[in-house]
Amino acid sequence: MRKSDKRRSSSLLLGSVRVPLKGLAAAVALAVVATTGPATADGPDHGPIADPAQQTEPGYGDSEGHEPGLDPTPERAPTSEVSWLSFPGGVFAVDSLGHTVRYRACDSDTGRVADPNMRVAAGVASGAVVVGGVAYRYRVPLVGRSEGTLEVIGRHRPPVELTGVVVTSPQPPTDPVAGARLFPLSGQLARVVADASLNPSGVTVRDLSGRYGDQQIAVNGSLRPKAASVIKLWILVELLRRVDCGQVSLDDGVLVTPEDIVGGTGQLQFETFPQVVTLHRLAQYLIKYSDNVAANVLITYLGGFAPVNALIDSMNQRSTILARRMLDSAAAQRGEENYTSPDDVVSLLGAVWDGEILTPASRDLMIGFMREQTLNTKIPAALPPGVPVAHKTGDLPDASHDVGYYLIPGTETAVAFLTAGPMATGDETVRRMARTVYDFLVTPVDGAVEE
Repeated sequence: MRKSDKRRSSSLLLGSVRVPLKGLAAAVALAVVATTGPATADGPDHGPIADPAQQTEPGYGDSEGHEPGLDPTPERAPTSEVSWLSFPGGVFAVDSLGHTVRYRACDSDTGRVADPNMRVAAGVASGAVVVGGVAYRYRVPLVGRSEGTLEVIGRHRPPVELTGVVVTSPQPPTDPVAGARLFPLSGQLARVVADASLNPSGVTVRDLSGRYGDQQIAVNGSLRPKAASVIKLWILVELLRRVDCGQVSLDDGVLVTPEDIVGGTGQLQFETFPQVVTLHRLAQYLIKYSDNVAANVLITYLGGFAPVNALIDSMNQRSTILARRMLDSAAAQRGEENYTSPDDVVSLLGAVWDGEILTPASRDLMIGFMREQTLNTKIPAALPPGVPVAHKTGDLPDASHDVGYYLIPGTETAVAFLTAGPMATGDETVRRMARTVYDFLVTPVDGAVEE
């Protein structure tokens, strides 16, 4: 949510928070690094325009990801080798190490395109590529919260210049001094993670309210467990992105047949089919009940795994992939699995909150669905009754997660608590992490009195 929106949305949603990640690569190397295949498991001067034949397939990613971290000199804004430009209706992603870009907007998706002539200097990536007869000339700083530009030059139409905010993971704090007040929380969470001997755990926290200077912290933020139902957040965002583009309406209906029914969590499995179900109800049930039928129907409706993975790739979220449907045990046995990380989750949650990937109306609808969540044995159970949260759980026999927003007015925060290992002990670890964050947030700062 942009700063200009925060006051309005704070009263509407009851809160928001932002925080920096564990380790930030500041490299702006000029060497070309080859683009890999799909992730497995879950300025002024422009060089020559790249050959379209250099284009690679969508969905590439580094299966190990890049470990981000706190910049050692907070007064200097951190840079990242992967940045994306947010503009109305789309994104333009840049990988300055791999020398690749991707344009994804309402009108088209170029896929991941190589630009071997990308120029990287003074923390800015610039260049041009041609895809399908359309030229994309870009100048994108590698520093989050900066302004970048993109010129789209198509056949038989005037050039369009797009400007927008640059998004990195993490975004640099807006106030490093205030942000430093969040650092002690890292030590507290590290102790909880260390105590969880049966459950490898990771947590990322981002202040969205400005109270801590929009700082982000993490402990094992690059941990990459099975995503479980947390992956449903990306399915929802891709659907709402199409709504924002005017390509679909939530009033549209989808025919659900008996063949679509699966078990596990959800409510649709108990209804009579075939029947037409609106996209609005599918989207709501996807989050409110973590409905597996809704998830699988929406995956099909959106065109399979590729569009959701294209969304993930366009935001440079390297640890996340949608590779199987819900409750598809045969796919799981073949090694096809959904994965994510705390850093990627908070990257998504932050982009949603800041209005960088969805319109304010779709953002508010998504957070509203998350506030209706009926599976409340983790974050809500760890907090005092009545604390406003919007969240999404994820459960498997070997994974337990809860992610979302603490909507405490004036202290809004995005959180991602992910664990691997036995679900029962993972649940308790999530609750301990959730309570640790809450207790820190409600502790008076500089003598202020918390109500």
